[in-house]
Amino acid sequence: MAKSSGQKLKLLYLIKMLRENTDENHPMSTPDIIKYLENQGIHAERKSIYNDMECLADFGYDVVQVQSRLGGGYYLGSREFELPELKLLVDAVQASKVISARTSRKLIHKLEALCSDYEGSQLQRQVYVDGRPKSDSHTLLYSIDALHSAISAKRMVRFRYKDSGTRTVSPWQLAWENGCYYLIAFADEKGIRHYRVDKMSGVRVLDAPRRGQEQFADLDLPAYLRKHFGMYGGPEHRVTLRCTADLE
Repeated sequence: MAKSSGQKLKLLYLIKMLRENTDENHPMSTPDIIKYLENQGIHAERKSIYNDMECLADFGYDVVQVQSRLGGGYYLGSREFELPELKLLVDAVQASKVISARTSRKLIHKLEALCSDYEGSQLQRQVYVDGRPKSDSHTLLYSIDALHSAISAKRMVRFRYKDSGTRTVSPWQLAWENGCYYLIAFADEKGIRHYRVDKMSGVRVLDAPRRGQEQFADLDLPAYLRKHFGMYGGPEHRVTLRCTADLE
């Protein structure tokens, strides 16, 4: 690497180093920083490191200098996410039954990049949720994105649903219930219906404007969720259940 181009990249390498290799318990000393830069083909002197760290701090990075008898060092203080926040997000990803194991690993790997390498090892957590196996859907994130786009653009969608063929509906609302995403939509001749998003595949946003505005104008969504989720769709009936007193 040419000297001039190396010096231009120097600050970028320094912030990369601070993000990946340092935290409160692992500051990097000035000699270690100089060695790190040398490995990148960038020559640096002790005095220039002091000036560079001040420059990064002036720009807004929380560069913390530690003074100690052993020489001290620098580390990156505050980040976009604190480690407890990242652990919470990882637990949520692991516990979700609608996110496939492969997608979970990809998401967690991206979350690891938001902390140091030392802290990243703590994000390899396993959360057991009784009776909630992982979904095998690898397209869930893309389906959710397409449905959000359709709802925002007020367009109809078409998708394959489980093993029952293709559906064309008017999407109105996405809901999270019992650990699953559901699409609340208007289906012609069937009225308001809901579909599990992880059972969808090949979601396409159509040019046709969505329908069902009159039906959704008076919809009490919380009441609908309480009444229908976990149940089968279809007409409602009032029933009387007769049982012995000990079952009351």
